[in-house]
Amino acid sequence: MHIILLSGGSGKRLWPLSNEVRSKQFIPIFKRGDGSYESMVQRVFRQIRATEPEATVTIATSKSQVSSIHNQLGDAVGISVEPCRRDTFPAIALASAYLHDIQGVGLDEAVVVCPVDPYVEDDYFVALKRLSELAQHGTSNLTLLGIEPSYPSSKFGYIIPCEKGAVSRVETFKEKPTEEVAAEYIKQGALWNGGVFAYRLGYVLNRAEELIGFSDYQQLFSRFGELKKISFDYAVVEHERDIAVMRFSGVWQDLGTWNTLTEGMTEPVMGKGILGEGCENVHVLNELNVPVLCMGLKDVIVAASPDGILVTDRESSARIKPYVDGIEQQLMFADKSWGRYHVLDVQPEGMTVKVTLKAGAQMNYHSHEHRNEVWTVVSGEGETLIDGMTQRVGPGDVITILSGCKHRVKALTELTMIEVQLGKDITVHDKKKYTE
Repeated sequence: MHIILLSGGSGKRLWPLSNEVRSKQFIPIFKRGDGSYESMVQRVFRQIRATEPEATVTIATSKSQVSSIHNQLGDAVGISVEPCRRDTFPAIALASAYLHDIQGVGLDEAVVVCPVDPYVEDDYFVALKRLSELAQHGTSNLTLLGIEPSYPSSKFGYIIPCEKGAVSRVETFKEKPTEEVAAEYIKQGALWNGGVFAYRLGYVLNRAEELIGFSDYQQLFSRFGELKKISFDYAVVEHERDIAVMRFSGVWQDLGTWNTLTEGMTEPVMGKGILGEGCENVHVLNELNVPVLCMGLKDVIVAASPDGILVTDRESSARIKPYVDGIEQQLMFADKSWGRYHVLDVQPEGMTVKVTLKAGAQMNYHSHEHRNEVWTVVSGEGETLIDGMTQRVGPGDVITILSGCKHRVKALTELTMIEVQLGKDITVHDKKKYTE
């Protein structure tokens, strides 16, 4: 089975735990059996592997999310990198071309496309396998997964099937309605459109060639910024007559806001949080190394990270985006392919950062033109490479790197350093990479 997971979004609705680099699907909120936490993307990937160990998984995403994907999933997935955001049709066309030209998937093989961030159980992935089989052996050009609605919702589009069987031809699609209209659709047997569908690879590649004209992956990648922003539903689905839908009645939750996200948590507190007397239906998600105490609160969510602190009642939590748009933000933390960094302090001529590298990971060999750096090893063992000279480092060692020096650090065990950056022009763009 070939699966394309769509991983997009700017993360503003789940500020401050998400940002432009770490969107909601990378927030570790689901507790594992060993007490550690996993993110949506880790949970979904684990569920896919448990259901179909040989499945080929490709994540369609922006360049800003690649480091987070490698950090959380390693190199076990393919990544179709979108040069810029152009909505789901260009993203799916590019990922499909990636499967064919880079991964060698045949034109007659079935592909399943789904969002990376719904909260689902294992039966969902069993359904995806069945959906793939229908696409592979059925007669329809597209086969959708229709979600049995649990309530009338104005957040989703609706699929109106011709019959009420497990698999049916599609009569029509309806845009997001009012809740009153949605209730009428549900009486007619309508299903939520969760953006999940399957097709034979050649079908989408042919449609993409007809609509945007391209001959291969490299050409589509190079022209990606020229493409019109349009969803797959508008560009392809709503114009396709030969289309079927398969019903799914299992657990499926869209965790797009703080209110819905906390519904997927197994415990009310993540991180250092204390719920005192009088608290009812309160969730605390705290990534700071200081405790958060709540008392006498009802229907409240508290989220704290280096980027900021949010205190909101549940009903208001879905409406934070305009306020977040007005906050002048500096990226204070991010997951990288080699580990994580956390900005501790920012001054006019310097910045202090806590850097943690995973065991066996290393940074790129690089230099900076406009800043000096001082590294102090706090814990772990590592190896530095500075202007071609290798040195073993451990707790208490201090390494000074002047502007223009080529440098890199490799973690032999998990390695934590405090990095002080000194200069008047400290930006992410002041970086030149080298091969060793």
